[in-house]
Amino acid sequence: MGSAVLGEAISSIRDWSVTEAKEPRGPRATEAFGSLVFNDEVQQTRLPKPIYHALRRTMSHGQQLDGSVADAVASAMKEWAVEHGATHYTHWFQPLTGITAEKHDSFLSPTGDGRAVAEFSGKELVRGEPDASSFPSGGMRSTFEARGYTAWDPTSPPWLLKSGNSTTLVIPTAFVSWTGEALDKKTPLLRSMEALSWQAIRILRLFGSTAERVITTCGPEQEYFLIDRYFYLSRPDLINAGRTLFGAKPPKGQELEDQYFGAIPDRVMAFMSDVENELYKVGVPVKTRHNEVAPSQYEIAPVFENANVATDHQMMMMETLKRTAPKYGLACLLHEKPFAGVNGSGKHVNWSMSDDEGNNLLGPGANPHDNMQFLVFCTAVIRAVNKWQGLLRASIASAGNDHRLGANEAPPAILSIFLGDMLTDIFEQIEKGGAKSSKHGGELDTGVLVLPKLPRDAGDRNRTSPFAFTGNKFEFRAVSSNQSIGYPNIALNVAVTESLDYMATELEKATRAGKKLEAAVAELLPKVIKENKRIIFNGNNYSREWEIEAGRRGLQNLKNTVDALPQLVTKDVIAAFAKYKILNARELHARYEVMLETYNKTVNVEGQLMVLMANRYILPAAFNYQTSVAQSVTAVKSAGGRSVEGKKTLDALTKLTDELKRRTDKLAGALDHEGNGSAEKHAKHFRDTIVPAMAALRETGDALELMIPHEIWPLATYREMLFIK
Repeated sequence: MGSAVLGEAISSIRDWSVTEAKEPRGPRATEAFGSLVFNDEVQQTRLPKPIYHALRRTMSHGQQLDGSVADAVASAMKEWAVEHGATHYTHWFQPLTGITAEKHDSFLSPTGDGRAVAEFSGKELVRGEPDASSFPSGGMRSTFEARGYTAWDPTSPPWLLKSGNSTTLVIPTAFVSWTGEALDKKTPLLRSMEALSWQAIRILRLFGSTAERVITTCGPEQEYFLIDRYFYLSRPDLINAGRTLFGAKPPKGQELEDQYFGAIPDRVMAFMSDVENELYKVGVPVKTRHNEVAPSQYEIAPVFENANVATDHQMMMMETLKRTAPKYGLACLLHEKPFAGVNGSGKHVNWSMSDDEGNNLLGPGANPHDNMQFLVFCTAVIRAVNKWQGLLRASIASAGNDHRLGANEAPPAILSIFLGDMLTDIFEQIEKGGAKSSKHGGELDTGVLVLPKLPRDAGDRNRTSPFAFTGNKFEFRAVSSNQSIGYPNIALNVAVTESLDYMATELEKATRAGKKLEAAVAELLPKVIKENKRIIFNGNNYSREWEIEAGRRGLQNLKNTVDALPQLVTKDVIAAFAKYKILNARELHARYEVMLETYNKTVNVEGQLMVLMANRYILPAAFNYQTSVAQSVTAVKSAGGRSVEGKKTLDALTKLTDELKRRTDKLAGALDHEGNGSAEKHAKHFRDTIVPAMAALRETGDALELMIPHEIWPLATYREMLFIK
């Protein structure tokens, strides 16, 4: 089977190079960008001025639309969509499954004379009613309690989805139950952004700002793998689990570091270009593409946007990557660790805050030590990450990310902040009594006359840090490639909201008592820095020494999902979410239950798959080769010879085959676990028993792969999947 699959993959590459490369080029990116979006330009053109301004006030200040405005917007939106060929619309939402959901309804409405007209009312735009019974609710809703509502989010512009021969108007929405409880990720994200804005404005008012609103912004970098689709279809584990459960290390991996930023293969480049063109049309501002560290690993990244829109765009990006790959005979793998032994994939979320006057609140300016406002906001983030490190860790916890966090490739499970030399120096001076100067980068002389002198940053970068300051933003590097960025954004917003609240309260108290703002800041910052400086670490986060040092500092080291998830429902976290009206205790517990259940189901599926693959794929191949070797040994013996090496091979093969069967049966038995109905007990059993049993079974299966001939081995190998492009 291996040879047949390999031949099909090579044929698909050859066939693509002959046909697909000759497709005509599409429109320029500048012409295509936003062409399928009901954006500001379209709104200005199609909406009466009063309606347009009412809609903009809703988007910028959160004012509700009245029915007449909603009807006018819906009518214009429908006409625009129909002109582009749309026949249906859908309320697009993000349930607790981790993916997106949509139910399509037709614009067509029958008339009394047997004809039909296209209709779309403000009521249909503003509210939908999908069946909520089969979505995860964490116990908030029973299966028979089916009513749920989708509510239009006017801050995220609708767009047109062209798929097959159909065009659909996609309307981003929130998703809540009949009881009003949030069943999605958008609702708490929007609530958290409102809460942060309110607290940030309190601080800006102290500095004399006239800004009325603060938004969080982010730009998530998406890493992914591409392999030939024939290899993907030959691997049950990739199809059903998203990662390889068996797979021996290839002779060549990423040791030579020749993939990173290397030349992009033609077929991959064509795929990337197609993805970018599709994303441009729906207004996703993708900016960067390049080869990543591992073989067949790549990255795509957008520019900064409003965090709510960026979250929607991120989900659209993942869907577009997966939908486009088959056109080029490829499969896109978004799992955090699809291949053992090479780098996994993350989704670095670059996060900041901006006011409605266009000012980045985490921009240090030319003289950070004199930028008092920046120092207050940056200190608030440092305090937030230190105080709420458990919440942040839980927001990125999953069975997939357990394979990545802590490995020698990605940030560890310990949360810490990298500030760089300049900011670290400034904060050390503040703690001692005031910032008098700051380090400067100057210029870098390359030593080559023809090359220009390069501006040098005041500090280096640290790719091992899970939360790093990178000039005018923080980069949350521990987020996983396969997850929505909704949870990490919510967690960051809650943490920073509470911290801004604390800072604002202290500064307001001091200024009301008659202190000047400068004196109040000079008194507050050293105290906050001293209390939270343990979270700052500029060294190698991968080292064993840091793990020991972090323990001495009292930092949390929640090494896996089962350890991390309870942080979502601690007393302090529940109180903070409730105080800022982001999620109530019931809604928060529901998310804990859903994430725990997802962990259990994920590991169970993987365990069942391993048993199936061992019994149906690897054992038959091992027995086949065992028979072949045994016949060879017997033939040599019958001819009067001695097959010493053949006997050794047969003995080793028999030993490994027997061990594989024993470990398969052991895993199968361990998977039959009741756990007394407790999700927590199930999770601990999966972590402590199933995961180690899977690792042991894999070790034996991979050893057999290295013994069994290629023409007998039934699965595509790492050597093929990662290097045949």
